[in-house]
Amino acid sequence: MIEITNLRQGAVLNHNHGVETEHELRIPVEGISSDGAPVTVNGAPAEMDGRRFFAEIAVTKKFNSVRAETVTPFGVFSQEIIVVWDKKSFKRSNFYIDDHSFLFTDLAKDRPASAFDHFYLAGLRNIHRKYGTKFTLNAFYENAHHGFLLKDMPDIWKSEFIDNSDWLKFSFHARSEFPDRLYAEASGEEIGRDWDQVQNEIVRFAGEESYIAPVVIHWANIHPAAAREMIRRGTTCYSTALRLRVMGGPSLADRQKGGDMNKVQSRSLTGADKETGSLGFTLHYDRPEENSYLDRHHCYYDPLIKLFFFRTNGVCCNLVPLAEIEKRLLKTFAEAAKRGVEIFGNASHEQYTFPSYPNYLPDHMQRLECAARVMRENGCEPVFFTQGILGNTAWDQVPR
Repeated sequence: MIEITNLRQGAVLNHNHGVETEHELRIPVEGISSDGAPVTVNGAPAEMDGRRFFAEIAVTKKFNSVRAETVTPFGVFSQEIIVVWDKKSFKRSNFYIDDHSFLFTDLAKDRPASAFDHFYLAGLRNIHRKYGTKFTLNAFYENAHHGFLLKDMPDIWKSEFIDNSDWLKFSFHARSEFPDRLYAEASGEEIGRDWDQVQNEIVRFAGEESYIAPVVIHWANIHPAAAREMIRRGTTCYSTALRLRVMGGPSLADRQKGGDMNKVQSRSLTGADKETGSLGFTLHYDRPEENSYLDRHHCYYDPLIKLFFFRTNGVCCNLVPLAEIEKRLLKTFAEAAKRGVEIFGNASHEQYTFPSYPNYLPDHMQRLECAARVMRENGCEPVFFTQGILGNTAWDQVPR
């Protein structure tokens, strides 16, 4: 048997992982040949040290095959994986905010002269002007709290939204906040119907320029049929995983009636809200290998479904107190530097900014700004992950 040990299927590699030139990235390949038989990597002999093997190869394309092979008395054994060259990579960050419906409800009711007269959009624009932050606002069709439908959102600010579409985009999230995980058993037709409703309204009131394919669906968990439809419609990357999994955050009762947010945040910081209670349940409900890899490397590519998966930096702003956000992000940057990681993401949820919400957080906009500031101060360029390789469009640029 043979196993490549220093690279994972779908590893996203940049200049920190090898020697990069205009035309190639030279990377090390290491592994184990179980009986010590000689190994070739992409056809060239590897250096052997007992059962361990070492080689250096050049990757020259966006997606590259790495094949290790050994011939034994029992036959030929091999392993082949795909790795991604994140060519001309740079430190970058994405920022999405989920569950938008309160904003649209207010705008339809108040009809300000400028959409950016609304305190929420004014706050986001202020953050953008200070730090260049790009925001994706993931939208519901229905406001489950106030009986509003997105079809009633006026289009009187369409030109404004188009003018700001370089940093502010809208995307499909779900039909409504409730029920939770509404696409866990949905068909492609069902999610497609809801997607069309939301996308069509976004284009109507904000223009094609303001729409972007989603990188996360409400609660992140969706049925395989829904996932296929999502990818068919243009999603190129997704947050953490498609499948049902153990997730944290406020309970349904806390979100509907208003809970103790200090208690919720404390449980989130310690990870207690996601504990399974035993190794058996952890192995059954979670994917330890995938989770630990995403924790350390922040992303990987699945060549079988042609989708990048990414993880945010451990800061969902409505779950992390303001005083803790910078500490957690700085810790993330320190760990990322050890592994050459240059891809970072932030997230939050709209409703915590609104005083009418039962779990209103008075400092929520400050939390968003803190996360944006720390990203910028630590060298991150704001991007939209849907574009290129998680915001890096080097492969899409036509050579001069």
